[in-house]
Amino acid sequence: MSNELRGLYPEIEPFDSGMLDVGDGHQIYWERCGTRGAKPAVFLHGGPGGAISPKYRRVFDPQLYDIILFDQRGCGKSVPNASLDANTTWHLVADIERLREMAGFDKWLVFGGSWGSTLALAYAETHPNRVSELVVRGIYTLTRAELEWYYQFGVSEMFPDKWERFVAPIPDAERGDMMAAYRKRLVGDDRAAQIEAARAWSIWEGETITLLPDPETSGKFGEDDFAIAFARIENHYFVHAGWMEEGQLIRDAHRLHGIPGVIVHGRYDMPCPAKYAWALHKAWPQAEFHLIEGAGHAYSEPGILDQLIRATDRFAGK
Repeated sequence: MSNELRGLYPEIEPFDSGMLDVGDGHQIYWERCGTRGAKPAVFLHGGPGGAISPKYRRVFDPQLYDIILFDQRGCGKSVPNASLDANTTWHLVADIERLREMAGFDKWLVFGGSWGSTLALAYAETHPNRVSELVVRGIYTLTRAELEWYYQFGVSEMFPDKWERFVAPIPDAERGDMMAAYRKRLVGDDRAAQIEAARAWSIWEGETITLLPDPETSGKFGEDDFAIAFARIENHYFVHAGWMEEGQLIRDAHRLHGIPGVIVHGRYDMPCPAKYAWALHKAWPQAEFHLIEGAGHAYSEPGILDQLIRATDRFAGK
């Protein structure tokens, strides 16, 4: 195998797409790409509230995979937009199962990064017999310590300039609990305050996920429509700690035993400290583990993308 870094496959269009009624008033947008009848896979996007992008279709060889991508409840093309009703980790786990049944797959490769890794682990630990392989990147286990590191004290020390902009919409008296202060504004009736809070919340993430500034990655985070759904849904999930018990995903990692897996994590991942990827590696030692030097959080970091593509190629027998 060559030592050259692997990149995305060429652009492709879905061969099928639609809306799936998942109940509770929600309809989720899904698309299917690659080759019908090839190796089944599902792509879980980040956020929560992040939505899919055409680039995500390209981490799989389209000749060898039959890929489902979907916008999770309330974001992207799913409706109602930015809705927090009946929108929890466990609703999404059930949605993934509905999509699998709709596609007629017995098992599939599950691929997720960032919040997508959280959701992938929650799904795989709930339905291990439906997962043929698991590829996770930018590991986030949604513990209290991880949330506080990003939204209270930790990353603030690395990005004081950007942190100043993040705390700006919040009065001093409320800064002791930034997630709660943001929730008040994101679910409030003041539209101007909601948009200001959504943009600040969203831009904070967009500008801290790459090792070096990358306007192509961070740009969409400042767009009002994206920011409202992203910030409202993400904050809703994080204020509720994902409706999971503290430490649940690592505690239950024994359920992944026997599932071939790959864990990829950037050494300088700011939102998701490498400590938690290391903990997953220890709890699920059968999975291949890659800690990428000189990389931040985003899947687009060259060393991270290289290992993700190698993993999907290898699991397709390439």
